[in-house]
Amino acid sequence: MKFVLALDQGTSSSRAIVFDEEGSIRALAQKELPQIFPQPGWVEHDPLAIWNDQLAVAREAIARAGLSARDIAAIGIANQRETTVLWDRRTGTPIANAIVWQDRRTAPACERLKAAGAGELIRARTGLVLDPYFSATKIAWLLDHVPDARARAGRGELACGTIDTWLAWKLSGGRLHVTEPSNASRTMLFDIHAGRWDEELAALFGVPMELLPKVSRSSGIYAESTPELFGAPIALGGIAGDQQAALFGQGCHAPGMIKNTYGTGCFMLAHTGAQPLASNAGLLTTCAARSSDDPEYALEGSVFVAGAAVQWLRDALGILDSAAQVEALAAQVEDSGGVVFVPAFTGLGAPYWDASARGTIVGLTRGTGRAHLCRAVLEAIACQSAELAQSMRSHGAGMRELRVDGGASANALLMQLQADLLGVPVARGRIKETTALGAAALAGLAAGVWPSSDAIRDSWKADRVFEPRMDSERAQAMMATWRAAVRCARGWSAARG
Repeated sequence: MKFVLALDQGTSSSRAIVFDEEGSIRALAQKELPQIFPQPGWVEHDPLAIWNDQLAVAREAIARAGLSARDIAAIGIANQRETTVLWDRRTGTPIANAIVWQDRRTAPACERLKAAGAGELIRARTGLVLDPYFSATKIAWLLDHVPDARARAGRGELACGTIDTWLAWKLSGGRLHVTEPSNASRTMLFDIHAGRWDEELAALFGVPMELLPKVSRSSGIYAESTPELFGAPIALGGIAGDQQAALFGQGCHAPGMIKNTYGTGCFMLAHTGAQPLASNAGLLTTCAARSSDDPEYALEGSVFVAGAAVQWLRDALGILDSAAQVEALAAQVEDSGGVVFVPAFTGLGAPYWDASARGTIVGLTRGTGRAHLCRAVLEAIACQSAELAQSMRSHGAGMRELRVDGGASANALLMQLQADLLGVPVARGRIKETTALGAAALAGLAAGVWPSSDAIRDSWKADRVFEPRMDSERAQAMMATWRAAVRCARGWSAARG
């Protein structure tokens, strides 16, 4: 029996999962990752905490599986994308906290670039909208605000990367400065058509090309971990951004197949094949993870706050003792009682791309209780994803079913709401950890654990399929009410000056 270790480094936790050659989970270890909020709209992580926690859970997962490092054929990495780290090349020490993908501090810089007419160039080359979500303005901010950082970068003393690059550097003892197309395509610095870093874009954002990692394929043996980490070296064989890893793990390898991941945010991806498809409906064109050198692309819709809204109910309001309680509470009421919650804590992603939107609750009455708020949160997650699906359909994506994964996909009430609003079946996979499975599959393909990507695709099985039950008129009315609430949330921080 062969085994693969997947490192699933997410926004709210660091996890490690050991998969066997049948794609089954042998062991899992997880540790919650603290969020750092220095100012309103700012979100940071401690890069050393990410590394130390990820190493600890990797060792724990191997031990729980009853294995040693010599039993692991390869390591695969799936990571929160866009989150940006700068570190010292000699010591491997970060020069500041990582700026997380949710962070909005660079919104003014993006507005200046938009006013200068840079948006069309960025969209044409990268498939992205000009937004603080992506990495380029984060790198520039660190260079300009950490003392001596820009001068040190000019002397070649610093390296930068997204979390995959940071973990690969640490696993290899600083020998490997690498990323792959699915992560590179989220930076606003990567030409998705040419498949390389773009010098003109790097100059536009003020990012020295020397800081950037080498771009390799998503599946391949990059290097080995240093022996002291696990007791023996293990090949590093696969890397993908978490959402593209989930697309791969869900078996969505052919054009028209669509998945949605319900995590801290929601991320819907439709595989579009070997040619990038430009969007005029607020979607992003991005590189898909691939097991060969042939390019593959996807359309993506990004919701910034989904499961994070449930955490907010738990941590900020104290309505929940645990996130798992939200389903039972929400089920106590038939509907939200007219309450609509727009969780625009860090602005709105697709299809609006409004960095100035803020969280809003409308429709409160004296009879509103915590069950109604819980129901409104679940409805908000489903409505946001339904809008993404509508945008996908406007591009001709024939959505016959939606494959789902992520922690919140375990919430049956949420999945039923999603099927009702979409009007198509929602299929939840037998293995819910498809982000980690995608990373493991990419690494396992490189190490010969699986013969081809077809074997990954054919192994996908549904655990439960949620069929739509709501009549279409009611679903349309819910969406109309949702859009009215979104209008209330938009432009709020700009209106305040």
